[in-house]
Amino acid sequence: MTQTTHPAAADRAASGFDATLVAAVLADARRARVRIYGVSGLQGCGKSTLAAQLAQAGRATGLQVVVVSIDDFYLDRPQRDALAREVHPLLRTRGPPGTHDLPLALATLDALRERRRVRIPRFDKLADRRLPESAWQHVAQADLVVFEGWFLATPPEPADALAAPINTLERDEDPDGLWRRHCNDALARDYPALWSCIDRLLVLQAPGFEAVPGWRWEQERTAQERDATRAGMDRVECDRFVQHYERVSRQALRTLPSIVDLLVPLDARRAPRIGP
Repeated sequence: MTQTTHPAAADRAASGFDATLVAAVLADARRARVRIYGVSGLQGCGKSTLAAQLAQAGRATGLQVVVVSIDDFYLDRPQRDALAREVHPLLRTRGPPGTHDLPLALATLDALRERRRVRIPRFDKLADRRLPESAWQHVAQADLVVFEGWFLATPPEPADALAAPINTLERDEDPDGLWRRHCNDALARDYPALWSCIDRLLVLQAPGFEAVPGWRWEQERTAQERDATRAGMDRVECDRFVQHYERVSRQALRTLPSIVDLLVPLDARRAPRIGP
């Protein structure tokens, strides 16, 4: 594992990472000759921003760069409704392990790796539905795929770690642990095949999970300011939403620094930290 640090050029990584850092990450991808470059980081840390900057910088050098998000492989709402009825009501909420269409994700990444023509799915988060195939992105071939997601490469927890709830959502809505066991089992059983598609992995490392609710709320407020007609969440709803991801997020914070290829520690403003 290599740890990369870089001075902050702005108060918030979401406004755009420093060009020197972007160039260094792109050079890492090109030097390693990877086909699929993973960018992992918790909600609101700036991973989508970094992925977009990497794509722009790569295209400026003549590379065909495609950005793929794990968010676009959510199971569609009817499928999650079925899981909610058959397994646990919390599986209606998209995002945690067990709520992704992994065969579709694997088929898409395999096609991109092999430079085959492929359609990349797109998910409408406001409608909570996958867009029809006619609206998917058509890609003829790609030199580099930037694959971003909030829990890429995170391993499952030991079974005994699941016993005690870690927040009010787990305590009140999953008192017997069925939901968290289902998610952990999926993480152990189903996701390693997807993680194996990643040739090299960068992690934007939050200073702690405590930063995530505020970061996610900033994202929500920004989205609502851009579109006043948007039916968004209030702060209470946003904080509850984030609790769906707390357990796996804390597991990512504990485990990923020792297994990733490139680690970029962030401060509370989402800017890369100076020093070790």
